[in-house]
Amino acid sequence: MNPPSAIVREFWERMQARDWEGLGALLADDLVVEWPVSGERIVGRANFVGVNAEYPEGWSIHVLRIVADGETVVSEVEVPHETMGVHRVVSLWTVRDGRITGGREYWTEPGSDPSPQWRAALVERI
Repeated sequence: MNPPSAIVREFWERMQARDWEGLGALLADDLVVEWPVSGERIVGRANFVGVNAEYPEGWSIHVLRIVADGETVVSEVEVPHETMGVHRVVSLWTVRDGRITGGREYWTEPGSDPSPQWRAALVERI
């Protein structure tokens, strides 16, 4: 059986390939994924695959890093979109018995949370 980090890497590869059936094969039936930034919870494999399959086309996936500790895998991914700009997502996945059973994803757009003026003398822009 593949280690949890390999399962998550394959998850992103299948997402990029729009291989929805293959993506679903990596997910537990009772998968729960939370998106705290938008206040949403996706319950079930079919709903998670559906949300991603219905997302407006024009996007691509660039995996920046994957770090694993046992069943917990963290991925950082950049998702440029032709018309919606660039998104970044940090995802915390739980992988058990070769399937992703849960996740929490923090989606954002670089620069969407501007630095307050009081920090200007203490930070560098990236």
